[in-house]
Amino acid sequence: MSNTSGSVTFLYGTSGGRFLLKLIMKLHLDRIAVSFLRSPCSKPLAKWYIRHNGISVTPEELATFRSYRDMFIRTRADVPMDMTPEHLISPCDSWLSVFPIDEDSCFAIKNSHYRISDFLQDEALAQKYLGGTCLIFRLCASDYHHYCYIDDGYQHENHPIPGMLHSVQPIACETYPVFVLNRRSWCLMDTDHFGPVVQCEIGALVVGGICNEKENTRFCKGSEKGRFDLAGSTIVLLFEAGQMQLRPELLQQLSLVEEVQVKQGEWIGTAERSSAHEVPSDEITPVS
Repeated sequence: MSNTSGSVTFLYGTSGGRFLLKLIMKLHLDRIAVSFLRSPCSKPLAKWYIRHNGISVTPEELATFRSYRDMFIRTRADVPMDMTPEHLISPCDSWLSVFPIDEDSCFAIKNSHYRISDFLQDEALAQKYLGGTCLIFRLCASDYHHYCYIDDGYQHENHPIPGMLHSVQPIACETYPVFVLNRRSWCLMDTDHFGPVVQCEIGALVVGGICNEKENTRFCKGSEKGRFDLAGSTIVLLFEAGQMQLRPELLQQLSLVEEVQVKQGEWIGTAERSSAHEVPSDEITPVS
């Protein structure tokens, strides 16, 4: 599992840090942070961020960044994608964890129990995911913060939900039920191979912009769905029962650790109705 940053440990793990965190949120200091990170004054921070997190950026790319935000929303070409139709791919670079959705329409993370109806604020839709699976993709500082579609299909409208901007690192999840407190946006996707899938993007500490410009449209596997703006966070996927099974290798790893690192476009699961003994595909295509 990836390490929790020192600043987040202070804010969530100490009484002084929790007081400061409440003050930050009460005074809406995120607005000041957003203004700074969009300004040319933040360019030195972008260079430090790249060095500190070991991000691969060419000198030519670095020269084009006029602010921290320019660095954060950078795009990359030729991302390897597993394009086998029955293969579920990761929507992003992240740390993956998996939770069953029980018959009370809940999933549990650390000390928090989440009702799907509270998470989506849609009781009728939540009932469809009883007994299903919840995949959580937690993005870290060094990850690419654009995300793609997991299959071909049709996306319905976006449902933005206002909220706070807690960290999504493990220590914060132990302290607060962040996934129902944080700003988030979800949509229902009718996918060709995995049935109706809910995807929800969740904002993170202080500045958690979520940029989803597409809705009520068909989409293709591997094409860009959206991106996070200025700070990373989390993507949650909800699958109905009997629609998807994770790769056995991932399940074995997750039986030993809480999170497994995955990359955007990586094969992580298979459609339930396809062969359980399917061999890995060579059909991996770069998607710009």
